[in-house]
Amino acid sequence: MNIIKEVKAAEREKEIHVNNLRAYIGKQVTLHGSIYKIRKMSGFSFVILRTARYTVQCVCDSPGLLSLLQEESCVELEAEVVQEERARLGAELHVTAVKVYSTPAAQMPIVMNQKTIAASLENKLDWRPLTLRNEKERAVFKIQEGILRGFREYLWQEGFTEIHSPKIVHAGAEGGANIFKLDYFGREAYLAQSPQFYKQMMVGVFGRVYEVGPVFRAEKHDTNRHLNEYTGVDFEMGYIEDFQEVMEIEVGMLEAALDMLKKEYDYELALLQVNLPHGSLHIPVLKFSEAKALIRSKTGREPVESHDFQPEEEKLLSEIILKETGSEFVFVTHYPAGKRPFYVMEDPAHPGETLSFDLLFKGLEITTGGQRIHDYDMQVGKMKARGMDVEAFRSFLMMHEHGMPPHGGLGLGLERFTSRLLGFDNVREAGLFPRDIHRLEP
Repeated sequence: MNIIKEVKAAEREKEIHVNNLRAYIGKQVTLHGSIYKIRKMSGFSFVILRTARYTVQCVCDSPGLLSLLQEESCVELEAEVVQEERARLGAELHVTAVKVYSTPAAQMPIVMNQKTIAASLENKLDWRPLTLRNEKERAVFKIQEGILRGFREYLWQEGFTEIHSPKIVHAGAEGGANIFKLDYFGREAYLAQSPQFYKQMMVGVFGRVYEVGPVFRAEKHDTNRHLNEYTGVDFEMGYIEDFQEVMEIEVGMLEAALDMLKKEYDYELALLQVNLPHGSLHIPVLKFSEAKALIRSKTGREPVESHDFQPEEEKLLSEIILKETGSEFVFVTHYPAGKRPFYVMEDPAHPGETLSFDLLFKGLEITTGGQRIHDYDMQVGKMKARGMDVEAFRSFLMMHEHGMPPHGGLGLGLERFTSRLLGFDNVREAGLFPRDIHRLEP
């Protein structure tokens, strides 16, 4: 065991931290990666090496060594680090030795080593394991990683416990028919629409909880804003005074994510030319009825749907708020009860309105949240009023029956937030391997 550990430690010492390449100027180093691109010049060649995060400019002037290299070969290079201010990392590698681990067995079906991939989104998704090797396509998901790092660190500091709830469930949290059914050893089961029930249950255990995990929606949408499987960022918190506390936590969470990106992901932000919101987020808050009235007064557009927003209305409202306040975000609160799930609490002062909210970002709803019903009799009464089978939800009602604090929470769609942040027109560009009504592969 000691020998193995010593060997592994020695191997690690050979590797360098590419993000600090200038620290190794004048030294011989070893670096693993894939050959991203070869540009032949007069008397030498530029070899661009794709490492886990960066692309590194290498110079090879040996015909013998160059003959060993092909684009997308997996290699180990030994090289001298030389200062070169024109290179992206401020230095380049002069190759002295090559070890080849593998070479491509077939020609690349799509050109992926240019600045951008000149192909349709469908083609990019068809060849996703390959097109993600493009440095800009890959950068999207490093940024997504940074968003989650910021979320997680902030929620941990605020006393939240991370949980992982089942994705095979006996009933849908949102109700309705838009859930995927499956055979569970002869019993009917479903893929979870949301971790809603479980995170509420865990408020009674930990007080504050969050989860990052897949969410499944069997909705037959074919739009640029919907996925049938997406990554939900959910949290739930107990002993709240009102649902505005939930909104405050979300603002803090978003600020933490943006700070994380600015501090740790400047390479990817520059690569994708992303301009992040600056400073603290001062997000305007409007009631649903106020938002409808504002759209009508500014555009002359009469609402088609009285209980919800149409996508075009979300865009119009965001444009109005941006023009009047400078904010790319807007909270809309007090949605009509008919459009909110059965567990959402209604406003005692305004029956028919809920203590709930959506957060819109650049014209798209990215978050839904609010205060939940914590009283047993109130929850059962709400379910009966909607004609629901109370007995089918006994495992959910167990927590209400045995005492629950006032609580609330939210769910955020990670792909939607990422796509808005990066300025994408289609949410599928922010999904690693997106699933929609047409796509089950790769």
